[in-house]
Amino acid sequence: MRALLLIGCLTLLSFTQHLYADSEAAAEPAGYAIQPGDILQISVWKEEGLQSETIVAPDGMASFPLVGHLMAAGKTPAQFEQEIATALTKYIPEPEVNVAIRQLNGYKIYVIGKVNRVGEYVVNRDVDVMQALAMAGGMNPYADLKDIKVLRRGTSGEAVIPFNYNDIENGRNLESNIVLQAGDVVVVP
Repeated sequence: MRALLLIGCLTLLSFTQHLYADSEAAAEPAGYAIQPGDILQISVWKEEGLQSETIVAPDGMASFPLVGHLMAAGKTPAQFEQEIATALTKYIPEPEVNVAIRQLNGYKIYVIGKVNRVGEYVVNRDVDVMQALAMAGGMNPYADLKDIKVLRRGTSGEAVIPFNYNDIENGRNLESNIVLQAGDVVVVP
């Protein structure tokens, strides 16, 4: 009977840890690229001395024992894990590295123009244009709802993405309600 109870408790504990790990991963927006200001928890399995919490510097670099400073900004946590693992192979055979984002400080969007609360917003989940406008307290009465724009700077250059609030409100052109990326600026004329 005790053995059965012990097995049940261990199964429950394992399941709970799995759920916790899934909820941690869900906090980071899909495809999120590490940004300056983010706080990372980096660890190497079976290496107690290789656990570190580090802040990504303004230049995009993050430091870790044995490997020094590495460029973290612009990479997904999985890509950064691989880069650290490759650098550690000089010292540890087949290192298993885990990079978790403890705090998203670099995932910022901006809403400017004729809104009630112009500002910079730090978000920790996917946010679309309508949600960003809601975070900014909505538009003021003088806003041009048909000519809102999203300004995006990426690796392929700059883009201006048109957004018509009236279309979305009336159930048309719903695909234009895009998910914002870090650094996007919503301009309400």
